Amino acid sequence: MKIGEVARRTGLSIDTLRYYEKLGLIDSPWRQGGQRAYDENIIAWLKFIKLLKATGMPLADVETYARLRREGERSSAQRREMLEHQRMVVLAKIDELKACIELLDYKIINYAEIEARHRAEDGLKEQTYDH
Repeated sequence: MKIGEVARRTGLSIDTLRYYEKLGLIDSPWRQGGQRAYDENIIAWLKFIKLLKATGMPLADVETYARLRREGERSSAQRREMLEHQRMVVLAKIDELKACIELLDYKIINYAEIEARHRAEDGLKEQTYDH
């Protein structure tokens, strides 16, 4: 499959794919008539790389993970440990975001109460002026 098709199916730019190849995150594809030709397995791997990046994993750690992946099953413990660590990072971020949501909710309720109070006060003023 050509680089454009890989880009389309993964949502990554062609430049990003070339960059990942340069970093060693993905293996250099074989060339077909001077063009990169990737096999189907690259799609799942690139989607996993995107997931790791979405969790906030630094690119250097993704590179380490990719290197370990090439070592096969003998590196499974190290890869598991990396994923467990990243899972903890994500859970901590979720807790942080939950605290942010709680504060936002508090502020939203507070402002809604202020607005309701002002509407009620404005309504009383209008009634006073009507008499």
